[in-house]
Amino acid sequence: MKPEEIHITDWMRILLGEVPGEYLIEIVIRITFVYLLLMVSMRLMGKRMAAQLSRNELAAQVSLAAAIGMPILAPDRGLLPAVVVALVIVSIQRLIAKLAFQNQRFEAITQDNISTLVENSILHLDSMQNVRITRERLMEQLRSAGMEHLGQVKRLYIEASGSFTLIKNEQPEPGLSIIPESDPDFRNAQKKAPDTFVCHNCGNPRQTSAKPSEPCENCQDKNWVRAVEG
Repeated sequence: MKPEEIHITDWMRILLGEVPGEYLIEIVIRITFVYLLLMVSMRLMGKRMAAQLSRNELAAQVSLAAAIGMPILAPDRGLLPAVVVALVIVSIQRLIAKLAFQNQRFEAITQDNISTLVENSILHLDSMQNVRITRERLMEQLRSAGMEHLGQVKRLYIEASGSFTLIKNEQPEPGLSIIPESDPDFRNAQKKAPDTFVCHNCGNPRQTSAKPSEPCENCQDKNWVRAVEG
């Protein structure tokens, strides 16, 4: 539009744009068609599209929504191109899913691998760095699962989808407290394990009655704290 054609009191332009009022009826038809097309396409791409999405599934869903959403509000765009786009996206997604099922290496390339973040109550700092998850974010995840220290954790995995899987220790061992330092009352109330220190950085335990002075053999950190149990 030309600048001189824009007026603040032009309510019809503000509400309807540059289309006739009858286009509202056409919008109802278009949105109904696009909604049904989305539902059918997601159904064809499998049940995973209704769950937590992988990278490929998220890319397919976003591409699908972006591509076939244009005909809703653009009167100069037809509905048939949206059908073609949907068919292409669904076909590619189904092909990737089939190849991933048949080839584990292809699945690892397209879907990513599982990473171990905690093993036998010790943090895997290298894995945490690779998946770009901070120490506090990991501790938050453990606290939300009801954990109070690393000795209660046998394994913590981050799945290819980004979700976490926790396997608890059947018999908890002394470990590093995961209670925030901003809550000193709770931390001080935790039962301290006798003759056991843990690395404050990774949780690696050390059986000793005196605070170690040498660096941790797992991460080379020199900060040791009392382990907690319970």
